[in-house]
Amino acid sequence: MRPSKRAPDQLRAVTLETGVNRYAEGSCLIGFGHTKVLVTASIEESIPGWMRGKGQGWVTAEYGMLPRATHTRGRREAAAGKQTGRTQEIQRLIGRSLRAVVDLKALGERQITLDCDVVQADGGTRTAAITGAWVALRLATQYLLDEGVLKADPIIGQVAAVSCGVFNNVPVLDLDYEEDSNAEADSNFVLTEGGDIVEIQATGEKRGFTRAEFESLYGLAEKGIGELFAFQKAAVGK
Repeated sequence: MRPSKRAPDQLRAVTLETGVNRYAEGSCLIGFGHTKVLVTASIEESIPGWMRGKGQGWVTAEYGMLPRATHTRGRREAAAGKQTGRTQEIQRLIGRSLRAVVDLKALGERQITLDCDVVQADGGTRTAAITGAWVALRLATQYLLDEGVLKADPIIGQVAAVSCGVFNNVPVLDLDYEEDSNAEADSNFVLTEGGDIVEIQATGEKRGFTRAEFESLYGLAEKGIGELFAFQKAAVGK
């Protein structure tokens, strides 16, 4: 029995609220159960110096946790003067995941930055950030299309992410914090709508896991991400 009473293949309650920031070209507040992440998409008519002259744009991400996103207050990384390795790894993952479904040439020489701020953390913050970031990005690029700035849609597909793990020796979908902190193995899957793998992160925490268990986790991820694609489409009105 899972602490949340969910079935092994059941997602937490998923919410996607758009237009939550009046200034950003795209914004989304995503909830995976008690995990809440605010994502804003900002368009800049410039690109990093190393990209100049290539005739294409760039999509990148920044990630952070608000001080009281967890049970106890955490110090702001800005106050510490540097980002943690975990923060850097997660924001690079988010950027890679989004670029997997963007035609950078169609975007033109401009950059879109996805700021992912964890308001409340209960496991799966990186997977929620990726899933919500696609929605914010879709809204931002739709803005460019509606304004006539872009002639072709740079979004070539959907991408979403979910965690899976082995909890009490049972493969389960979408771990909350209690499950994640006690799982024998955990993983994060990032998949595109076409079924391509963008990234899989899988770790044996208390023991190694078998190939059969991994295949069960993969199957759960495909099911869960398929459901997340439907939530994304509904959020952007597609």
